[in-house]
Amino acid sequence: MAYTEKTTTGYGTRVGNSIKATLMGFVIIIGATILLWWNEGRAVKTADMLEDAQGACVEMPNPDKMDKSLDGELVCGTAMANTEEVLTDADFGISENAISLTRKVEYYQWVEHSESKSEDKLGGKQETTTTYTYKQEWVSSPVNSGDFKDPAYQGKNYTWTTVEEQNLWAEKVTFGAYVLNESLIHSISSTEPVELDVDFQVLQSMDRSIADTYARIKGNTAAVTNNAINAVTNIADSVGTTVADTTAQASNSNQVDLNYVHQNGNVIYYGRSANAPEVGDVRITFEKTVPAKVTVVSVVDGNTFKPFVASNKKKFQTLRMGKKSIEEIFEEENESNTMWTWILRIVGILLVISGFKSLFSFLETLLKVVPFLSSIFAFGVGIICTIVGIVYSLIVIALAWIFYRPVLGIILLVIAGFLVWVFAFNGKKKLAELTNKGKAAPAEAPAE
Repeated sequence: MAYTEKTTTGYGTRVGNSIKATLMGFVIIIGATILLWWNEGRAVKTADMLEDAQGACVEMPNPDKMDKSLDGELVCGTAMANTEEVLTDADFGISENAISLTRKVEYYQWVEHSESKSEDKLGGKQETTTTYTYKQEWVSSPVNSGDFKDPAYQGKNYTWTTVEEQNLWAEKVTFGAYVLNESLIHSISSTEPVELDVDFQVLQSMDRSIADTYARIKGNTAAVTNNAINAVTNIADSVGTTVADTTAQASNSNQVDLNYVHQNGNVIYYGRSANAPEVGDVRITFEKTVPAKVTVVSVVDGNTFKPFVASNKKKFQTLRMGKKSIEEIFEEENESNTMWTWILRIVGILLVISGFKSLFSFLETLLKVVPFLSSIFAFGVGIICTIVGIVYSLIVIALAWIFYRPVLGIILLVIAGFLVWVFAFNGKKKLAELTNKGKAAPAEAPAE
């Protein structure tokens, strides 16, 4: 059931807040300008670096054999990334010959969601209605329900236990006759689930610990009742087998079901039932990164690798899964550079527009005494700030390109100037007049 909360902000408070918003508008515009300028420089430098790297890159024909002639060269080679190291999760007694061993932990908790709607009142006040709703979800860390707005949900969250997440990596991963550096190792993404084989006695110990916590939180009656139900179920399921046989089967199977601890596949589950989660349940998932074929682009440094340093001092090295050619890798890198350039451009432009709108927040708030007038003003300001923000952003981008690449920068300046002429100096009207004049001009009579 939803819980609502209403708050009222006075006119004087709103005016004071709008002054702060106006000052923040200048900060936003300055920050967005820096972002736009930096992004264009980053894009150009990255493109130049990739061009240098592609020109210097040579094929590594056989990574399985050390080739001293390639020392210091930027190479592109494909081989198996492998390791002989055994990684151990000491808490659960799990050992795997793998490049990485990951323990991911999730908690089943009540989560608070809020949605607010504001309404301007005559006289300049603002009434805000916030609706809080609550759902049970899997989250990465326990949620403090003591901060919930609805008293009915305060203190509803708890956990049977807390477990730290863990990510172990092999220190030595070979690439044919070579050894990968740490950055390249962490780029390997051949992830698979771990087939768990946790010692049955360890699981029993966990089960007793969770049972004690359950009894403490839920009460002894609930715990005893649950144990009795599970005991009856176990008896019915184990007809014809001895207790010793059941224990042996459980210890040798990947699937183990105790009262409060369940192991299945690559998951250990703390709770009464993995199929019907309750608040407090904990889910632990184990994954590993296994040996795989990879393609590396990096500079050979003895028996290992180091990043390539371009003429503009930018560094580059990469690892891709599977077999890739030099052309494929650099095409993907250039596409990625273009994508991030446009993402950051759009973010920068939106920030500039938001900053310009903030500059007018004081005037907009003054008109809140009559909400209708304020809405009209805000609509007009929104249109103007959007146009001005786009033009301003284009000018910043153009100046950055003039600084880094003059020809394209001048083209962008011309586009920005055209937009200013169209929207600010009646250019749109003049264009329409020229178009109509061209249509109205009589065609010349053909010569007889």
